Amino acid sequence: MLKNISLAIIFSASIAHTAVAQSFNKAKMDSLFMAIESNNKGMGSIALSKNGRILYTRSIGYSNINGEQKTHADYATKYRIGSITKMFTTVMIFQLIEEGKLTLKTPIDKFFPKVLNAKKITIGNLLNHRSGIHNFTNDSEYLLWHSRPHTQAEMVNIIIKGGSDFTPGSKADYSNSNFVLLGYIIEKITGHTYKEELQKRITSKIGLANTYYGGNTNPDKNEAFSYKLAATWEQEPETDMSVPGGAGAILSTPAELNMFIDALFTGKLVKKESLELMKTQTDRYGMGMFQIPFGSKKGYGHTGGIDGFSSSLAYFPDDSLSIAYCNNGAVLSTNDIMIGALSIYFNKPYEIPSFKTVAVAAAELNSYAGIYSSSQMPLKITVTVKGTTLFAQATGQGEFPLEAVDNKNFQFTQAGIKMSFDAAKNEMTLKQGGATYNFSKTK
Repeated sequence: MLKNISLAIIFSASIAHTAVAQSFNKAKMDSLFMAIESNNKGMGSIALSKNGRILYTRSIGYSNINGEQKTHADYATKYRIGSITKMFTTVMIFQLIEEGKLTLKTPIDKFFPKVLNAKKITIGNLLNHRSGIHNFTNDSEYLLWHSRPHTQAEMVNIIIKGGSDFTPGSKADYSNSNFVLLGYIIEKITGHTYKEELQKRITSKIGLANTYYGGNTNPDKNEAFSYKLAATWEQEPETDMSVPGGAGAILSTPAELNMFIDALFTGKLVKKESLELMKTQTDRYGMGMFQIPFGSKKGYGHTGGIDGFSSSLAYFPDDSLSIAYCNNGAVLSTNDIMIGALSIYFNKPYEIPSFKTVAVAAAELNSYAGIYSSSQMPLKITVTVKGTTLFAQATGQGEFPLEAVDNKNFQFTQAGIKMSFDAAKNEMTLKQGGATYNFSKTK
């Protein structure tokens, strides 16, 4: 659900490669996930489905780590899916539109008159991120309160206080606030909770037994916790599900996500005309759906990130292929794993990562430790040494481990971060997302 405010994690909704469907190499797919698991580069589950039937599943790592007690993830392990929830919310909104209870042009002042520009913001604007409503998860205070329960009135008040970032309809900018409001609109129109409508309109209709509105994680129900890798896997704090609501509160499995998106694209949930509106991209956004290209192939779906979970769901209509990956312990990014899985499925050239790392002498690691600042960004980065590993932490954010590529160059694969150190000059260069930032050690 979260559009992360840290520099440490970026999830891409775009996958680029060329692909031609041929026979599926299951052994190579197994090798990819064996490599990820054996090198401690991720924990999660994947599923690929063809024509609505499961073609491949694999689970790696653990759903629950409690000291020496560890529970292996399996086919039925349920993960927080974050913003993939938005696809479910969008389906229910279009069902209400098809029932004549809404239109895409309905202004939201009927539901939330105190939201700035409410008379100008339509249901359609919420769906394709053109409302201008400020994204509350971008606020620096968000991480101070996201783990506490909030009522609908409290969440709406937070959104109202956030105001507007631009004139409705003038451009698109991703905002979780849009889909929190859409979830409440579903409740206001139906008189039932989001949880009840989700079950009635989607999960019971297409036979999803492991997909539902979440609460506090319950390992007895095979619900996964999320983890970050430091010296060991450390459990992440949990967002209270009353906060993300219709923007990110659903739990599911990769197999059931495939069932959902297959049902959506085969007319079992909304009409063809509604699906076409969902697919139509304006300024990179559809309605509750992104375009996910893989070379010349065009897929549709969504990505999700909440706490330490990341997920990705895509459907390729020309191949009747559904693919979902849910990750509760990311080192190798979800996007890279999806690229690998699709490359193997479509028999494109792909080399299984070796994950080779270099051991750097303690004295050299210690020479890089310190606090770095840059004129190019307001954040300071603190670099520390723990054992034989270098860690970095930006102001107000969680620390992350750095793998040594060589004696001076390090990386954090999950976020595509590369850091190069020059101890003699007390300098560090950080590269991410095509941008380069120059830092100097202040102490």
